[in-house]
Amino acid sequence: MSTEKGETKEVSPISPDSPGGFETKPSNASKESLSSDGYGSSDEHIFSDPTVANHWRGIYEGARYENRHRFDPNYKWTAEEEKKILRKIDLRIMVWAWVMFFALDVHRRNIQRAITDNMLPETGMNTNDYNYGQTIFLASFLSAELPSGLISKKLGADRWIPTIMVGWSLVAGSQAFLSNRAGYFAIKALLGLLMGGFIPDIVLWLTYFYKSNELPIRLAWFWTALSTVNIVGSLLAAGILQMRGILGWSGWRWLFLIEGLLTLIIGIFSWGLMPPGPCQTRNWFRGKDGWFTEREEYIMVNRLLRDDPSKGDMNNRQAVGPSLLWKAIKDWEMWPLYTLGLMVYIPPAPVNAYLSYILKELGFNTLQANLLAIPSQFMFAVNLLIITWVSKRFNERAIISSFSNIWLFAWLLALVLVPTNGPLWIRYAIMTGALSYPYCHAILVGWNARNSNAVRTRAVSAALYNMTVQSGNIIAANIYRDDDKPYYNRGNRVIVSIAAFNILLFYGAKAFYIWRNKVREAKWQSLTEQEREDYILHSKDEGLKRLDFRFAH
Repeated sequence: MSTEKGETKEVSPISPDSPGGFETKPSNASKESLSSDGYGSSDEHIFSDPTVANHWRGIYEGARYENRHRFDPNYKWTAEEEKKILRKIDLRIMVWAWVMFFALDVHRRNIQRAITDNMLPETGMNTNDYNYGQTIFLASFLSAELPSGLISKKLGADRWIPTIMVGWSLVAGSQAFLSNRAGYFAIKALLGLLMGGFIPDIVLWLTYFYKSNELPIRLAWFWTALSTVNIVGSLLAAGILQMRGILGWSGWRWLFLIEGLLTLIIGIFSWGLMPPGPCQTRNWFRGKDGWFTEREEYIMVNRLLRDDPSKGDMNNRQAVGPSLLWKAIKDWEMWPLYTLGLMVYIPPAPVNAYLSYILKELGFNTLQANLLAIPSQFMFAVNLLIITWVSKRFNERAIISSFSNIWLFAWLLALVLVPTNGPLWIRYAIMTGALSYPYCHAILVGWNARNSNAVRTRAVSAALYNMTVQSGNIIAANIYRDDDKPYYNRGNRVIVSIAAFNILLFYGAKAFYIWRNKVREAKWQSLTEQEREDYILHSKDEGLKRLDFRFAH
């Protein structure tokens, strides 16, 4: 490819380490030094060729990309400036995303603590009824994922997410007035419908602010909300459940009411604390000058687009229509990741959902059962951060993620082999070890976003991936049965088998993407230099269908 200065540039396919549509490699280009960790601007980037820059400028104008007025292929900044902005984004965006996720997971998990306070017998239910309710919740959660994602893409996550948060807080708080199984089932259905779209919606919103290699480690911190909810929730429950008898209410009723009010406040504040995008932070709540200066907006936008030009191919309030939706669903090369989403989180789910209940059944009191859940959740958060850091450090996804199920297989096998008449503390230690596993969800969500390679695909693939995760949770919610308690030996044998299968599944996904990259590379190498340049500028192929795109694995 030729430039205006007469330099010759080799057009090369994108590597798994550098998201975007393609790369250009100057043979005689002057270079502005980058920091060792890749921050700061450089003379060598995807838009350094004016022809390529004009090509993408046309795409951004046509899509009415909300940040197009800050796009500047020649803009320069230092590594120190970019790192300072990144810290600012973490404080303004990531911290509140974590708080909102905390507000979601409080109401996904508090039922586990409520059942340690005699909720089931007081409402005329048993373990199977509890399972049915969880299945209804998960089925509703799953069915809402894609519709909610499409609504969010049309209205904007900054409008839609606070709305559903307020909705689920009100519904969750109403559980304080439960009196029978029918009401329990109805509330679980409503909660699932309101909560279903939150995770894919928030992940897509985060991609508006972070580069692809920055997202997984931040998602790891994001998912520490799970363990934080379990730790804080257990401590809150240990206190709130002691309110049994106040105004004639059981402790579990106070638990639902108080936590519903807490998350309602978070939902209301979210309307003011969620900006639509990097250049849209000015409003009555965030201030007339917004959160970022003009220079900071230029840096944010250009660093994102140089990392992944496809992030500007849609407006953040543009709907994904039926044709685009069907295209995304037909992207069959994403389905190995969806299969992983379906299977890999099944093994720990039954143990996690029933830990406090099992401990209560084994003879621990309500306070002890809730407090004994804390150690595993602390180690869960530590291992989550470690496995995500290791994945980023070695740029390896499938093999590193497989260690999650290798860990689970070992501990769950021990749980199967421990004698039923063995010491309770041995069984507790094994369950704690299993639930301390290195959670690979942040890696897989980042991997899914990376391989989508287009906003249109990313918006739908995030929902489809989470739908498969919830499908797996539905399976997991029905593995432990009432006739198998209190040790659930039959259920434990099932989840050990699934963990063993999942280890092979990770390696199968890696092999698949290596194969697809080899097929694309062969086709790319068969093109002449002129054919490659013509393909880059004029091909109608989009997203992960492009010949110059390579899958990460």
